[in-house]
Amino acid sequence: MAEVIRMPKMSDTMEEGIIATWLKQKGDTVKTGDILAEVETDKATMELEAYEDGTLLYIGVEEKAAAPINSVIAIIGEPGEDITALLEEVNKAPQQEEDSPTTLPPLVPIDASVPTLGLTQPPSILASPLARKMAQEKNYALADIQGTGEGGRIVKRDIENILPAPQPDNTLPNITLPPIVGEEAYEDVPVSKMRKIIAKRLVESKFSAPHFYLTIDVDMDQVVAARPSINEYSLVKVSFNDIIIKATAIAIRQHPAINVAWLQEKIRYNKHIHVGVAVAIAEGLVVPVLRFADNKSLAYIATEVKKLIQRAHDKQLTPKELEGSTFTISNLGMLGIESFTAIVNPPAACILAIGEIKQVPVVRDAVVTPGYVMKATLSCDHRVVDGAVGASFLKTFKELLEDPRRMLVH
Repeated sequence: MAEVIRMPKMSDTMEEGIIATWLKQKGDTVKTGDILAEVETDKATMELEAYEDGTLLYIGVEEKAAAPINSVIAIIGEPGEDITALLEEVNKAPQQEEDSPTTLPPLVPIDASVPTLGLTQPPSILASPLARKMAQEKNYALADIQGTGEGGRIVKRDIENILPAPQPDNTLPNITLPPIVGEEAYEDVPVSKMRKIIAKRLVESKFSAPHFYLTIDVDMDQVVAARPSINEYSLVKVSFNDIIIKATAIAIRQHPAINVAWLQEKIRYNKHIHVGVAVAIAEGLVVPVLRFADNKSLAYIATEVKKLIQRAHDKQLTPKELEGSTFTISNLGMLGIESFTAIVNPPAACILAIGEIKQVPVVRDAVVTPGYVMKATLSCDHRVVDGAVGASFLKTFKELLEDPRRMLVH
Protein backbone atom coordinates (compact mmCIF):
# COMPACT_ATOMS: atom_id res chain seq x y z
CA MET A 1 0.00 0.00 0.00
CA ALA A 2 1.36 3.40 -0.97
CA GLU A 3 2.66 5.66 1.83
CA VAL A 4 2.05 9.42 1.67
CA ILE A 5 4.90 11.66 2.87
CA ARG A 6 3.87 15.12 4.09
CA MET A 7 5.87 18.20 5.01
CA PRO A 8 6.29 18.03 8.80
CA LYS A 9 6.25 21.00 11.16
CA MET A 10 9.68 21.09 12.78
CA SER A 11 9.36 24.23 14.90
CA ASP A 12 6.68 26.37 16.51
CA THR A 13 7.21 29.13 13.95
CA MET A 14 7.58 27.00 10.79
CA GLU A 15 4.84 27.48 8.20
CA GLU A 16 6.48 25.90 5.16
CA GLY A 17 9.60 24.04 4.04
CA ILE A 18 11.68 24.42 0.88
CA ILE A 19 12.93 21.37 -1.02
CA ALA A 20 16.58 22.26 -1.46
CA THR A 21 17.57 19.07 -3.32
CA TRP A 22 15.85 15.82 -4.29
CA LEU A 23 18.38 13.02 -3.73
CA LYS A 24 15.93 10.45 -5.13
CA GLN A 25 14.04 10.75 -8.38
CA LYS A 26 10.65 9.41 -9.44
CA GLY A 27 10.96 5.70 -10.17
CA ASP A 28 14.00 5.19 -7.93
CA THR A 29 14.05 2.27 -5.52
CA VAL A 30 14.02 3.43 -1.92
CA LYS A 31 15.15 1.54 1.16
CA THR A 32 14.53 2.38 4.80
CA GLY A 33 17.12 4.93 5.91
CA ASP A 34 17.79 6.33 2.42
CA ILE A 35 17.84 10.12 2.20
CA LEU A 36 15.02 11.32 -0.04
CA ALA A 37 15.66 15.06 0.02
CA GLU A 38 17.22 17.99 1.82
CA VAL A 39 14.63 20.39 3.23
CA GLU A 40 15.23 23.98 4.34
CA THR A 41 13.11 25.11 7.31
CA ASP A 42 13.05 28.43 9.14
CA LYS A 43 15.55 26.97 11.62
CA ALA A 44 17.94 24.69 9.73
CA THR A 45 18.46 22.42 6.72
CA MET A 46 17.15 18.93 7.36
CA GLU A 47 17.57 15.51 5.76
CA LEU A 48 14.37 13.61 4.97
CA GLU A 49 14.92 9.87 5.51
CA ALA A 50 12.71 7.10 4.12
CA TYR A 51 11.08 4.86 6.71
CA GLU A 52 9.53 2.48 4.17
CA ASP A 53 10.98 0.25 1.44
CA GLY A 54 9.50 0.71 -2.03
CA THR A 55 9.60 2.89 -5.11
CA LEU A 56 9.34 6.67 -5.25
CA LEU A 57 6.09 6.93 -7.24
CA TYR A 58 5.37 10.63 -6.96
CA ILE A 59 7.17 13.91 -6.28
CA GLY A 60 4.79 16.73 -5.42
CA VAL A 61 7.22 19.62 -4.98
CA GLU A 62 9.97 20.72 -7.33
CA GLU A 63 13.44 21.65 -6.12
CA LYS A 64 13.73 25.17 -4.68
CA ALA A 65 9.94 25.26 -4.27
CA ALA A 66 8.15 25.77 -0.95
CA ALA A 67 5.58 23.40 0.49
CA PRO A 68 3.19 24.27 3.37
CA ILE A 69 3.35 22.06 6.42
CA ASN A 70 1.26 18.86 6.11
CA SER A 71 1.10 19.16 2.33
CA VAL A 72 1.92 16.05 0.25
CA ILE A 73 5.50 16.12 -1.01
CA ALA A 74 6.02 12.49 -2.10
CA ILE A 75 4.48 9.02 -2.27
CA ILE A 76 6.32 5.69 -1.84
CA GLY A 77 4.71 2.41 -2.90
CA GLU A 78 5.06 -0.77 -4.90
CA PRO A 79 6.56 -0.60 -8.40
CA GLY A 80 3.84 0.18 -10.94
CA GLU A 81 1.21 0.79 -8.23
CA ASP A 82 -1.69 2.98 -9.38
CA ILE A 83 -1.84 6.00 -7.08
CA THR A 84 -4.37 8.04 -9.08
CA ALA A 85 -7.17 7.53 -6.56
CA LEU A 86 -4.82 8.24 -3.67
CA LEU A 87 -3.71 11.52 -5.26
CA GLU A 88 -7.30 12.58 -5.82
CA GLU A 89 -8.15 11.73 -2.23
CA VAL A 90 -5.26 13.63 -0.65
CA ASN A 91 -5.77 16.63 -2.94
CA LYS A 92 -9.44 16.88 -1.99
CA ALA A 93 -8.90 16.26 1.73
CA PRO A 94 -8.15 19.28 3.98
CA GLN A 95 -4.66 19.49 5.43
CA GLN A 96 -4.21 17.75 8.77
CA GLU A 97 -4.26 19.79 11.94
CA GLU A 98 -0.84 20.69 13.20
CA ASP A 99 -1.12 18.44 16.22
CA SER A 100 -2.60 15.46 14.33
CA PRO A 101 -0.55 12.27 14.56
CA THR A 102 1.36 11.31 11.40
CA THR A 103 3.63 8.52 10.26
CA LEU A 104 6.20 10.88 8.82
CA PRO A 105 9.86 9.93 8.68
CA PRO A 106 11.98 12.22 10.84
CA LEU A 107 14.00 15.11 9.51
CA VAL A 108 17.62 15.17 10.64
CA PRO A 109 19.20 18.64 11.03
CA ILE A 110 22.26 19.69 9.07
CA ASP A 111 24.50 22.32 10.61
CA ALA A 112 25.34 24.59 7.68
CA SER A 113 28.13 26.23 9.69
CA VAL A 114 30.23 23.05 9.55
CA PRO A 115 32.12 22.60 6.24
CA THR A 116 31.17 19.42 4.43
CA LEU A 117 34.38 19.15 2.41
CA GLY A 118 37.95 18.76 3.61
CA LEU A 119 41.28 17.14 2.88
CA THR A 120 40.17 13.79 4.32
CA GLN A 121 36.65 14.06 2.84
CA PRO A 122 36.95 14.61 -0.92
CA PRO A 123 33.81 15.73 -2.75
CA SER A 124 34.04 12.68 -5.07
CA ILE A 125 32.88 10.48 -2.22
CA LEU A 126 29.08 10.21 -2.05
CA ALA A 127 27.98 11.23 1.48
CA SER A 128 25.14 13.21 3.00
CA PRO A 129 26.06 16.54 4.61
CA LEU A 130 25.16 15.20 8.04
CA ALA A 131 27.34 12.12 7.54
CA ARG A 132 30.26 14.36 6.52
CA LYS A 133 29.80 16.48 9.62
CA MET A 134 29.67 13.44 11.92
CA ALA A 135 32.74 11.89 10.28
CA GLN A 136 34.68 15.13 10.65
CA GLU A 137 33.77 15.38 14.35
CA LYS A 138 34.89 11.77 14.96
CA ASN A 139 38.02 12.05 12.78
CA TYR A 140 36.78 9.28 10.45
CA ALA A 141 38.07 9.14 6.87
CA LEU A 142 35.11 8.86 4.49
CA ALA A 143 37.26 6.84 2.09
CA ASP A 144 37.42 4.06 4.71
CA ILE A 145 33.66 3.89 5.21
CA GLN A 146 31.37 1.63 3.20
CA GLY A 147 28.12 3.50 2.39
CA THR A 148 24.79 1.68 2.56
CA GLY A 149 22.68 4.39 0.93
CA GLU A 150 21.65 4.59 -2.70
CA GLY A 151 24.64 4.10 -5.00
CA GLY A 152 26.97 3.57 -2.04
CA ARG A 153 26.13 6.96 -0.51
CA ILE A 154 27.38 7.30 3.08
CA VAL A 155 24.52 8.22 5.42
CA LYS A 156 24.07 8.91 9.13
CA ARG A 157 23.63 5.26 10.18
CA ASP A 158 26.95 4.30 8.56
CA ILE A 159 28.79 6.72 10.87
CA GLU A 160 26.83 5.62 13.93
CA ASN A 161 27.54 1.92 13.25
CA ILE A 162 31.32 2.33 13.29
CA LEU A 163 32.76 0.71 16.41
CA PRO A 164 35.38 2.74 18.31
CA ALA A 165 38.93 1.56 17.92
CA PRO A 166 40.28 -0.56 20.83
CA GLN A 167 41.96 1.56 23.50
CA PRO A 168 44.82 0.65 25.83
CA ASP A 169 43.67 -0.58 29.23
CA ASN A 170 45.27 2.40 30.97
CA THR A 171 43.35 5.00 28.95
CA LEU A 172 39.70 5.87 28.64
CA PRO A 173 38.11 5.19 25.23
CA ASN A 174 37.41 8.31 23.20
CA ILE A 175 33.75 7.58 22.51
CA THR A 176 31.29 10.14 21.21
CA LEU A 177 27.83 8.95 22.14
CA PRO A 178 25.14 9.12 19.45
CA PRO A 179 22.32 11.59 20.13
CA ILE A 180 19.33 10.27 22.04
CA VAL A 181 16.10 11.27 20.35
CA GLY A 182 13.06 11.53 22.60
CA GLU A 183 9.60 13.01 22.51
CA GLU A 184 8.33 15.38 25.18
CA ALA A 185 4.87 14.44 26.40
CA TYR A 186 2.44 15.33 29.15
CA GLU A 187 -1.21 15.01 30.02
CA ASP A 188 -3.41 17.69 31.59
CA VAL A 189 -6.02 16.19 33.91
CA PRO A 190 -8.82 18.34 35.35
CA VAL A 191 -8.63 18.74 39.12
CA SER A 192 -11.26 16.54 40.78
CA LYS A 193 -13.68 17.99 43.30
CA MET A 194 -12.09 15.87 46.05
CA ARG A 195 -8.60 17.12 45.21
CA LYS A 196 -9.82 20.74 45.22
CA ILE A 197 -11.33 20.30 48.68
CA ILE A 198 -8.16 18.60 50.00
CA ALA A 199 -5.97 21.37 48.58
CA LYS A 200 -8.18 24.11 50.03
CA ARG A 201 -8.23 22.56 53.50
CA LEU A 202 -4.48 21.93 53.60
CA VAL A 203 -3.61 25.43 52.38
CA GLU A 204 -5.92 26.95 54.99
CA SER A 205 -4.38 24.75 57.68
CA LYS A 206 -0.74 25.33 56.71
CA PHE A 207 -0.98 29.10 56.31
CA SER A 208 -3.53 29.95 58.98
CA ALA A 209 -2.37 27.63 61.77
CA PRO A 210 1.15 28.29 63.14
CA HIS A 211 2.64 24.80 63.13
CA PHE A 212 5.43 23.50 65.34
CA TYR A 213 6.90 20.02 65.34
CA LEU A 214 8.15 17.60 68.01
CA THR A 215 10.01 14.38 67.12
CA ILE A 216 10.76 11.45 69.37
CA ASP A 217 12.47 8.05 68.99
CA VAL A 218 10.48 5.11 70.34
CA ASP A 219 12.05 1.77 71.31
CA MET A 220 9.74 -0.75 69.61
CA ASP A 221 11.46 -3.96 70.76
CA GLN A 222 8.66 -4.85 73.20
CA VAL A 223 5.93 -4.21 70.63
CA VAL A 224 7.74 -6.27 67.99
CA ALA A 225 8.15 -9.11 70.51
CA ALA A 226 4.57 -8.91 71.80
CA ARG A 227 2.70 -8.71 68.48
CA PRO A 228 3.04 -12.43 67.56
CA SER A 229 1.57 -13.39 70.96
CA ILE A 230 -1.26 -10.87 70.54
CA ASN A 231 -2.15 -12.29 67.13
CA GLU A 232 -2.00 -15.84 68.50
CA TYR A 233 -5.07 -15.09 70.63
CA SER A 234 -6.79 -12.39 68.56
CA LEU A 235 -9.61 -13.33 66.18
CA VAL A 236 -8.37 -10.67 63.75
CA LYS A 237 -4.79 -9.86 62.78
CA VAL A 238 -3.54 -6.85 64.74
CA SER A 239 -1.08 -4.58 62.90
CA PHE A 240 1.58 -2.28 64.31
CA ASN A 241 -0.65 0.60 63.23
CA ASP A 242 -3.52 -0.74 65.35
CA ILE A 243 -1.23 -0.86 68.40
CA ILE A 244 -0.05 2.71 67.67
CA ILE A 245 -3.68 3.91 67.47
CA LYS A 246 -4.45 2.29 70.83
CA ALA A 247 -1.39 3.88 72.47
CA THR A 248 -2.30 7.26 70.94
CA ALA A 249 -5.86 7.12 72.28
CA ILE A 250 -4.68 6.24 75.80
CA ALA A 251 -2.06 9.02 75.76
CA ILE A 252 -4.72 11.53 74.66
CA ARG A 253 -6.92 10.48 77.56
CA GLN A 254 -4.06 11.22 79.95
CA HIS A 255 -3.35 14.58 78.26
CA PRO A 256 -6.78 16.07 77.40
CA ALA A 257 -5.23 19.50 76.71
CA ILE A 258 -4.04 18.12 73.37
CA ASN A 259 -7.56 17.01 72.37
CA VAL A 260 -8.70 20.51 71.37
CA ALA A 261 -9.86 22.58 68.41
CA TRP A 262 -9.42 26.25 67.48
CA LEU A 263 -12.82 27.72 66.55
CA GLN A 264 -11.75 31.35 66.03
CA GLU A 265 -13.81 32.91 68.82
CA LYS A 266 -13.53 29.94 71.21
CA ILE A 267 -11.44 26.87 72.00
CA ARG A 268 -13.22 23.54 72.13
CA TYR A 269 -11.92 21.01 74.67
CA ASN A 270 -13.19 17.64 73.48
CA LYS A 271 -14.07 15.13 76.18
CA HIS A 272 -14.44 12.30 73.66
CA ILE A 273 -11.54 10.84 71.64
CA HIS A 274 -12.16 10.34 67.92
CA VAL A 275 -8.96 9.38 66.06
CA GLY A 276 -8.75 10.15 62.33
CA VAL A 277 -6.65 7.69 60.34
CA ALA A 278 -5.16 9.16 57.14
CA VAL A 279 -5.67 6.87 54.12
CA ALA A 280 -4.14 7.50 50.68
CA ILE A 281 -6.41 6.68 47.74
CA ALA A 282 -6.10 7.41 44.02
CA GLU A 283 -7.97 10.72 44.25
CA GLY A 284 -6.04 12.02 47.26
CA LEU A 285 -5.98 11.71 51.05
CA VAL A 286 -9.06 10.91 53.13
CA VAL A 287 -9.31 10.66 56.93
CA PRO A 288 -11.97 8.21 58.14
CA VAL A 289 -12.66 8.51 61.87
CA LEU A 290 -12.35 5.83 64.55
CA ARG A 291 -14.83 7.03 67.19
CA PHE A 292 -14.26 6.59 70.93
CA ALA A 293 -10.92 4.94 70.14
CA ASP A 294 -9.81 4.92 73.79
CA ASN A 295 -12.68 2.60 74.75
CA LYS A 296 -11.96 -0.04 72.10
CA SER A 297 -9.81 -3.16 72.32
CA LEU A 298 -6.96 -3.89 69.91
CA ALA A 299 -9.07 -6.49 68.10
CA TYR A 300 -11.96 -4.03 67.79
CA ILE A 301 -9.65 -1.31 66.47
CA ALA A 302 -8.05 -3.72 63.98
CA THR A 303 -11.43 -4.81 62.63
CA GLU A 304 -12.87 -1.30 62.33
CA VAL A 305 -9.74 0.22 60.76
CA LYS A 306 -9.61 -2.53 58.10
CA LYS A 307 -13.26 -1.85 57.23
CA LEU A 308 -12.73 1.91 57.05
CA ILE A 309 -9.65 1.54 54.81
CA GLN A 310 -11.51 -0.83 52.48
CA ARG A 311 -14.52 1.51 52.32
CA ALA A 312 -12.15 4.40 51.54
CA HIS A 313 -10.65 2.55 48.56
CA ASP A 314 -14.13 1.51 47.41
CA LYS A 315 -15.31 5.15 47.69
CA GLN A 316 -18.09 4.10 50.07
CA LEU A 317 -17.28 6.26 53.10
CA THR A 318 -20.23 8.25 54.40
CA PRO A 319 -19.93 11.92 55.48
CA LYS A 320 -20.34 10.83 59.11
CA GLU A 321 -17.33 8.49 58.80
CA LEU A 322 -15.21 11.44 57.62
CA GLU A 323 -16.29 13.99 60.24
CA GLY A 324 -15.56 14.71 63.86
CA SER A 325 -11.91 13.69 64.35
CA THR A 326 -10.30 15.26 67.41
CA PHE A 327 -6.78 13.95 66.65
CA THR A 328 -5.18 12.53 63.48
CA ILE A 329 -2.60 9.83 62.77
CA SER A 330 -0.69 9.56 59.45
CA ASN A 331 1.47 6.44 59.08
CA LEU A 332 3.92 6.12 56.17
CA GLY A 333 6.16 3.59 57.88
CA MET A 334 4.88 0.74 55.73
CA LEU A 335 6.25 2.63 52.70
CA GLY A 336 9.76 2.81 54.14
CA ILE A 337 9.59 6.47 55.21
CA GLU A 338 11.84 7.00 58.24
CA SER A 339 10.25 10.27 59.39
CA PHE A 340 8.19 13.16 58.07
CA THR A 341 6.09 16.11 59.17
CA ALA A 342 2.37 16.23 58.47
CA ILE A 343 -0.01 19.18 58.11
CA VAL A 344 -2.61 19.58 60.86
CA ASN A 345 -6.05 18.34 59.76
CA PRO A 346 -8.67 20.83 61.05
CA PRO A 347 -10.61 20.99 63.27
CA ALA A 348 -8.13 18.79 65.19
CA ALA A 349 -5.16 20.72 66.56
CA CYS A 350 -2.59 17.91 66.23
CA ILE A 351 -1.49 15.20 63.82
CA LEU A 352 0.98 12.42 64.62
CA ALA A 353 3.29 11.33 61.77
CA ILE A 354 4.54 7.74 62.16
CA GLY A 355 7.71 6.52 60.45
CA GLU A 356 9.17 3.10 59.69
CA ILE A 357 10.03 0.60 62.43
CA LYS A 358 13.73 0.03 61.66
CA GLN A 359 16.29 -2.28 63.19
CA VAL A 360 19.32 -0.12 63.99
CA PRO A 361 22.30 -0.19 66.38
CA VAL A 362 21.25 1.11 69.83
CA VAL A 363 23.17 1.56 73.06
CA ARG A 364 21.85 -0.29 76.12
CA ASP A 365 23.86 -0.40 79.33
CA ALA A 366 26.89 0.97 77.46
CA VAL A 367 26.68 -1.89 74.92
CA VAL A 368 25.83 -1.46 71.25
CA THR A 369 23.15 -3.95 70.25
CA PRO A 370 20.52 -4.21 67.48
CA GLY A 371 17.12 -2.77 68.33
CA TYR A 372 13.87 -1.71 66.68
CA VAL A 373 13.31 2.06 66.66
CA MET A 374 10.45 4.18 65.30
CA LYS A 375 10.39 7.95 64.83
CA ALA A 376 7.16 9.81 65.61
CA THR A 377 6.66 13.51 64.81
CA LEU A 378 3.82 15.51 66.34
CA SER A 379 2.59 18.57 64.40
CA CYS A 380 0.70 21.06 66.60
CA ASP A 381 -1.40 24.17 66.07
CA HIS A 382 0.43 26.60 68.34
CA ARG A 383 -2.71 28.71 68.80
CA VAL A 384 -4.14 26.09 71.16
CA VAL A 385 -1.35 23.59 71.93
CA ASP A 386 1.86 24.61 73.67
CA GLY A 387 5.20 22.86 73.37
CA ALA A 388 5.11 21.42 76.89
CA VAL A 389 1.66 19.91 76.27
CA GLY A 390 2.84 18.23 73.06
CA ALA A 391 6.04 17.00 74.71
CA SER A 392 4.14 15.50 77.67
CA PHE A 393 1.80 13.67 75.31
CA LEU A 394 4.74 12.22 73.32
CA LYS A 395 6.44 11.12 76.54
CA THR A 396 3.39 9.08 77.56
CA PHE A 397 2.95 7.73 74.00
CA LYS A 398 6.59 6.56 74.05
CA GLU A 399 6.24 4.90 77.48
CA LEU A 400 3.12 2.99 76.42
CA LEU A 401 4.81 1.53 73.34
CA GLU A 402 8.09 0.75 75.11
CA ASP A 403 6.12 -1.23 77.73
CA PRO A 404 2.89 -2.29 75.98
CA ARG A 405 1.67 -4.12 79.08
CA ARG A 406 0.67 -0.69 80.41
CA MET A 407 -2.04 -0.54 77.73
CA LEU A 408 -3.77 -3.54 79.33
CA VAL A 409 -4.80 -1.54 82.41
CA HIS A 410 -6.43 1.28 80.42
